[in-house]
Amino acid sequence: MSFNQAVIEEFRANAGRVGGPFEGAGLILLTTTGARSGREHTTPLGRPRGPGGQGMYVVASAGGSDRHPDWYRNLLARPLVRVETGTEVYEAVAVPAEGARREELFAHIVREEPGYGEYQRKTRRVIPVVELQRTHEAEGAEDAEGAEDGIAGMLTRVHGWLRAQIAELLRLPAGESAPVGMQLRQHCLAFCQTLEAHHTGEDTGLFPWLAERNPQLAGFFRRLEEEHRDIERTQTRIAGLIRGGGDQAAVREELEALSRELLAHLDREEAELLPVLRALAA
Repeated sequence: MSFNQAVIEEFRANAGRVGGPFEGAGLILLTTTGARSGREHTTPLGRPRGPGGQGMYVVASAGGSDRHPDWYRNLLARPLVRVETGTEVYEAVAVPAEGARREELFAHIVREEPGYGEYQRKTRRVIPVVELQRTHEAEGAEDAEGAEDGIAGMLTRVHGWLRAQIAELLRLPAGESAPVGMQLRQHCLAFCQTLEAHHTGEDTGLFPWLAERNPQLAGFFRRLEEEHRDIERTQTRIAGLIRGGGDQAAVREELEALSRELLAHLDREEAELLPVLRALAA
């Protein structure tokens, strides 16, 4: 068993407490998705306190290496991550701090834990500070009073999350010609990551299962799958703009197009499928 895996197992077995060199240290487990492999990777990381004890941050120090750690490169490609604190598990969007905000956070962290300053002195690489911002879903949307059960409830919760997230994206600041900032970049990619997984699950699981039981809906499912492909093309344009250094105005235009496509799609899907799903559960 690797050292990291031993720490992970001890962490999970003891509500986040570990012994050895990390005894008494604030740790979390961060699970990222491989940028190339698409597989999950879990890494134990230090949990420095943010200003005023607020926020959840990790530092991509890699012991002062001149190379960013793998988990950091993963979250740049796929920003949706899972955080384990020992007392809770939640989903978050990983957003590296930029400019003055990064300098402020890093200076605070070094005052709290000077070892990070030593790591920075060992490398010419600017060591990233990453904020782990909870998604709305992790804040208890699934436990809301009166929430619907079963597959119908699951569908409405996921759709509600997607509607909330696209609205949040459109509220993020966007200049006319400034390069896309990390906040907009990471939230856009995380949203597309979630949407892609949701549509893949529908196309390969939910829709075939429902079509087998409701053959009269086969044409409707084909239409939904075509809409998924149309939405995917818009997502691909957004990701290309972001990774190619496009400006915020261009990304905002594509986000608005995605919003129109997606909201109309979700409305059509719910109008047709929710009565079927509720009838199956009755």
